[in-house]
Amino acid sequence: MTDTELQARIGAALSGVVNPRLGKDVIAAGMVDGLTLDDSGNVRFGFILGRDDPAALVREARKAVEAVPGVASVRVEVKPPAGPPPERVAKPVPPPTPRAMPHLGRVIAVSSGKGGVGKSTVTVNLAAALAARGKRVGVLDADIYGPNMPRMFGVVGREPPVVDRRIQPLDAHGVKLMSLGSLVERDVATIWRGPIITKIIQQFLGDVDWGQLDYLVVDLPPGTGDAQLSLVQNVQVAAGIIVTTPQEVAVGDALRGAKMFEKVGVPLIGIVENMSWFTMPDGSRTYIFGQGGGRRLADELGVPLLAEVPLDQRVQELAEAGVPIVLAAPDSPAGKALASLAGRVEQ
Repeated sequence: MTDTELQARIGAALSGVVNPRLGKDVIAAGMVDGLTLDDSGNVRFGFILGRDDPAALVREARKAVEAVPGVASVRVEVKPPAGPPPERVAKPVPPPTPRAMPHLGRVIAVSSGKGGVGKSTVTVNLAAALAARGKRVGVLDADIYGPNMPRMFGVVGREPPVVDRRIQPLDAHGVKLMSLGSLVERDVATIWRGPIITKIIQQFLGDVDWGQLDYLVVDLPPGTGDAQLSLVQNVQVAAGIIVTTPQEVAVGDALRGAKMFEKVGVPLIGIVENMSWFTMPDGSRTYIFGQGGGRRLADELGVPLLAEVPLDQRVQELAEAGVPIVLAAPDSPAGKALASLAGRVEQ
């Protein structure tokens, strides 16, 4: 088969992927950008995804090309649409008023000032512990650039079904889960800006069939960016939790996250200090990342220190296996600390 024939088949395959919003296939809609094909059958192309387009279109386009005989691999780069000329830029509009969504129960936002402090680990175990206490719990993975919840809940490779145009969240360990990681392949580059992030969070809140929940725990990306603002502008957030590690660099970043909650009117109910210490074989504690940073931050903000979670290799190993430590090793020091966190949050 010649390259020209293969390119024609790839184009035909993409023409079978229809954007329901536009009623056109993705080729006719101008959503495929810069498609290239090398001598080994490796395909690369950009996919222009607008704020009102379903994110699942990226997966459908990729699968359509992968199914073409002669294609060895496919790499997709998600791109935002080009903006309008400067003279046509719309005037700023006021942010939307947060909606009351009683079926979501109490929305709890888990945030951190920087990455690598264990925010997602805290989210997973908090949700699993609340579910183990008999609560109806959902997790919304709003970490658009690093959606790790499917792996940490053990549902990698499972796609959420759609019933009557409503996305059905996945279920794991008694928790309902919705994550972009379940819709887009892990090697798809998500180069998305504010409007698209806002639309994804709106879809996850409004277009997912959550049922009736007691708690919706939201795993936010690190920092104070578009996802945080989109969440608080679109739904009433009952409480915020900040996760930090003991060292001053992490505490300083966490302080900015706490101030963000304050500015947008979200009550901060407390601080979680992760990686607080490591227990040596003789039972003594080694404070690898310093000591007391979480407590100092809690005192400065006038909120409780909800938990001090020690370093435990099993936390990482179980996260890779998709099992929260509060369920797999509830009597471990980390398991006890995280289970206690759930009780304090509920109070």
